[in-house]
Amino acid sequence: MINWNDAKKAFTEYLQIEKNASEYTIDYYQSDIENFFGFLKQQAIDQLELVDHQVVRTYLTTLYEKKLSRRSVSRKISSLRSFYKFLDRETYVEVNPFTQVTLPKTDQPVPGFLYAEELERLFEVSDLTTETGQRNQAILELIYATGIRVSECTGLKLEDIDFDIGTLLVRGKGRKERYLPFGRFAEAAMQNYINNGREKLLQKTANPSSAVFLNARGNPLTARGLRLILEKMVKDAALTVHLHPHKLRHTFATHLLNEGADLRVVQELLGHEHLSSTQIYTHVTKDHLRKIYMNSHPRAKHKND
Repeated sequence: MINWNDAKKAFTEYLQIEKNASEYTIDYYQSDIENFFGFLKQQAIDQLELVDHQVVRTYLTTLYEKKLSRRSVSRKISSLRSFYKFLDRETYVEVNPFTQVTLPKTDQPVPGFLYAEELERLFEVSDLTTETGQRNQAILELIYATGIRVSECTGLKLEDIDFDIGTLLVRGKGRKERYLPFGRFAEAAMQNYINNGREKLLQKTANPSSAVFLNARGNPLTARGLRLILEKMVKDAALTVHLHPHKLRHTFATHLLNEGADLRVVQELLGHEHLSSTQIYTHVTKDHLRKIYMNSHPRAKHKND
């Protein structure tokens, strides 16, 4: 028999070591597990192995009573299913009570993306005479050029960039590596930053790093720092959109598909394990497809067109 805290600690170590999960993902798992532990205390259940299918059904009912979205409920159940799968593997419990639970169907949110006009305003906002301006421009150009995630961007090392052939070595989820091409605009911004702005930022620290992107004190840029940079760029550009790094990733995928890129190619570029993860971007291109159809099909146009 294992107590709750030891079970959570063992599962967290499994996520960190075996799954190489990000801190963001681990925080979600821990939050979902703690929420479930709180429910068990209310039900006077003091052992993890006493949880059966009926207990799980009762827990589901309490989640729905809290008016949680289907997406939130689905995530919590998925987290607990993984938690109990680990406990079963380690023989801490005999069965996984979440195995037979059907996850509620979730509405696929349509990813937000930026239009070309909005992007142009962002590309013009940085002061390229300053080291931070050069860095910010390089970040913007690189994320839009490659669609990399925040963690992948902040994790980039100088040796991961090959300017000779215009590619990046990116370390994605689950330690999976992929090579991504980048174009001339990203190359120019990166060369300018690395050869100028980054050298000046390095002079502000006694602990030099091989990280590509540095903060104003010369230390490796964090994910939170990158988000704040993008938020400030939006404010400086006087845009009313809410820009998070993932929206640039969405924009990258959407613009590729709008220009006729193959869905499988976009899947590889984004580092998605399953094609279904990439297919959400087809929803945002339907307006584009409709315009092509209306303008191209001989029987699609109205008489007065």
